[in-house]
Amino acid sequence: MINRIRDIRLQKGLTLADVAARCHPPTTAQTIGRLETGMRNLSLAWMSRIAKALEVEPERLLRSETKEPAMIVAILSENGAESPRARREAMLPSDLSAETAWMVMDVEQSCGEYRAGDQVWLRPSPPHEAPRLLNRDVLAPLPGGRFAFGRLIDGNGGRLMLLPPASGQPVRAVEHPAWLAVADLLVRKL
Repeated sequence: MINRIRDIRLQKGLTLADVAARCHPPTTAQTIGRLETGMRNLSLAWMSRIAKALEVEPERLLRSETKEPAMIVAILSENGAESPRARREAMLPSDLSAETAWMVMDVEQSCGEYRAGDQVWLRPSPPHEAPRLLNRDVLAPLPGGRFAFGRLIDGNGGRLMLLPPASGQPVRAVEHPAWLAVADLLVRKL
């Protein structure tokens, strides 16, 4: 079975010994090395232990044998785009936050800067952090299973003011939402 243990470990800047020490119960760097190279079978129990040590979901450790992972092909700097110094996999959205699940909003019709077919990846945030999210696009729940989405322009005292992405729409007030989700990533189909 091909796995991504080494790739994820390196992306997180961890050594074999670091991962071994984070396992419960702790193990050896040699064992982690054998598991990531496939010299030792990666059982479900080991997947669970290593996933916890790397702070990812266990399924993130598996790699399809037929599908190539997304690779970093260029690095942008003030001198322009350059080739990367070493070949490495790109970090997937699910790798960005192990402690909270992402939410995704599909864009069905173009609306402001969002185009039909876009996906907006949102990170959950507690409502008391609204002042920190000013001028960011957020999703907030409304009664009856509906949502409000827009640029957060005021977020004090439990009342949020959202400017919808479509021009000409009135500012929307949301009173004491149970949660917020801030737009962190836009995936656009070409």
